[in-house]
Amino acid sequence: MEQAETSRAPSSPAVEVDRLNVSYGEFQAVKDLTFRVEQGELYALLGTNGAGKTSALEVIEGHRKASSGTVQVFGTSPADRRAVRPRMGIMLQESGFSADLTAAESVRLIGRLSGRSDSVDRVLGIVGLTHKAATRVGQMSGGEKRRLDFATAVYGRPELIFLDEPTTGLDIQSRDALWAAVGELRDNGSTVILTTHYLEEAQQYADRIGLMHQGTLRSQGTVPELTRTLPAAIQFSLSPGAPVPPFGTTGPAGPAYQIETFELQADLKRLLDWADLHDVDLHGLSAAPTRLDDVFRAIETDPVPTPTR
Repeated sequence: MEQAETSRAPSSPAVEVDRLNVSYGEFQAVKDLTFRVEQGELYALLGTNGAGKTSALEVIEGHRKASSGTVQVFGTSPADRRAVRPRMGIMLQESGFSADLTAAESVRLIGRLSGRSDSVDRVLGIVGLTHKAATRVGQMSGGEKRRLDFATAVYGRPELIFLDEPTTGLDIQSRDALWAAVGELRDNGSTVILTTHYLEEAQQYADRIGLMHQGTLRSQGTVPELTRTLPAAIQFSLSPGAPVPPFGTTGPAGPAYQIETFELQADLKRLLDWADLHDVDLHGLSAAPTRLDDVFRAIETDPVPTPTR
C-alpha cells in the first residue's frame, strides 16, 4: 500500500507585485517594485515621504492603473473589482464619510458597497462606538472618526485588510483596542498590509517589513533580518588620564567613545572585563541594539540602486 501524502502544497500569496511601475507624466513614482505578501501575514510597507507607497497601494487596491508591471490579489488582477473588492477591507488615511450620516449608517453603507455582510452593532462594538451609533459623523471627534474608519475596513471580516496610518489621532487605549482587533482578525486568517509612521508599531506587530525610498524597495525582511544589517552601538566616556580602550572604538570626541559592533553582547562583556581589569569607570555607559528607525534612517543615505531587467 502506498503511503498517504501528508505534505501540503504551499498556498498562493495574498498579494504578488512584479516589476510594478507607476508614472505621472515624466515623474516615476514607483520603479520596478517587486514583493509578495503571504496569506495570513502582517506586512508593513514603510518609507520616507514621497517614497511611492501610496501609489503602489492604490494599484494593489484597484484604485489606480499601473504604468507597467503586474499585480495580483489572490491570483486575480485588482482591476477585476467584482472578484476582488468583496475580499478586501481598506482603511484610508481619510475616509471622506458624509457628515450627515450617522456612525451606524456609515458602516452599513460601506458594508453594502463592499458586498460583505456583518452586524453593524458587532463592528461598532469592536471599536468602542456602540454609544455613538446614532451620532452624525460631523459631530464626532477626530479620534472617533478614525475608529469608524477601522470599523468600516473590518466589516465582514475581509480576507485582506489595508491599514493606512491606522492609529493616527488615537489615544493609547484606542490604539491597544485596534491592535487587539487586528490580532483577532489575523487569528481568523486575515492578511494585513500596514503603512505607518509609527515605526515602533511596525517593529512590534509586523511579520515582515518592506522599506521604500524614492520609488524603489530598498530592503525587506523580518525586524531581526533588517536590524542585523547595521551595527549596534556602545557609548561611554572616560576620566582624564584613563588608558585608551584597546579595541573597536571610534573617537574619542573629547572623553567620549563609541564602539560599533555586530556582536553587542560579546563586545560589551569585553569592555566590562577591560574596565574591571584596569579599574576604569565607564561614565554614561549605554549599549543599544540596532532599531528599525536606525535602518529607516540609513536608507535615506544609501545610493538609489539601478533597476535590473
